[in-house]
Amino acid sequence: MILLSFDIEEFDMPFEYGKEISFSEQIIISTAGCHLILDLLKKHGFIATFFSTVTFALNAPDVISRIKDEGHELASHAYYHSEFETEHLALSKQKLEELFGKPIMGFRMPRMMPVDNDKLERAGYTYNSSINPTWLPGRYNNLKVSRTYFRKKNVWQLPASVSPMRIPLFWLSFHNFPLSLYKYLVKRTYQKDGYINIYFHPWEFTPLNDKDKFGFPSYVSRNSGTKMYNRMDTFLKWLNEKKYPNCTICEFVEGL
Repeated sequence: MILLSFDIEEFDMPFEYGKEISFSEQIIISTAGCHLILDLLKKHGFIATFFSTVTFALNAPDVISRIKDEGHELASHAYYHSEFETEHLALSKQKLEELFGKPIMGFRMPRMMPVDNDKLERAGYTYNSSINPTWLPGRYNNLKVSRTYFRKKNVWQLPASVSPMRIPLFWLSFHNFPLSLYKYLVKRTYQKDGYINIYFHPWEFTPLNDKDKFGFPSYVSRNSGTKMYNRMDTFLKWLNEKKYPNCTICEFVEGL
């Protein structure tokens, strides 16, 4: 099963690199990327899970409407992207349910940071997809965490997919590996695990090479913008050629 997900948020990442970006531009960039993603999913017949902050959802109602109307899942990415309080777990779920008109079952912490499982359960979530079971210098070391899904009390844990050798398949790999190598790793991982859980962001579909504006190193900006669109187009076409089935994360969890 192919589980595609997208973290949709106010594009505040330039702040991490000492650059300023207005809130309106953050929303414009992420909104434009979301529409490109939705167009590609529609073109290739895929459904996906969109982890949204409440802040982004409130400022991009047209995106939220398309996600609902086109059969995708909406899940929580907290209330704000760069500010978190424990009460945001329940508040974000409640507010997104009001905006979306459907239950919100899943949660993903911004930047894949740790989140308390007991508090997730009390907030009413069915699954958590906030784990990247690999080592990323300066971010996390999850080499001892299960590569594949597991249950922690009453909450399913859906780690992002890594290869059997723990090579991550997340968005940075997609940008920096030759696409042939990335597809090979996806194929090997699918053969081993029976599913793939990979995630991306809408701002990846904006050209990010302007270092004066965004401050990103080349490993972040490589293959962004139109190149990202074309890569994703090619990748989704390949997934269809391999005849891999596809569903939302919620649907996958319901079948466990």
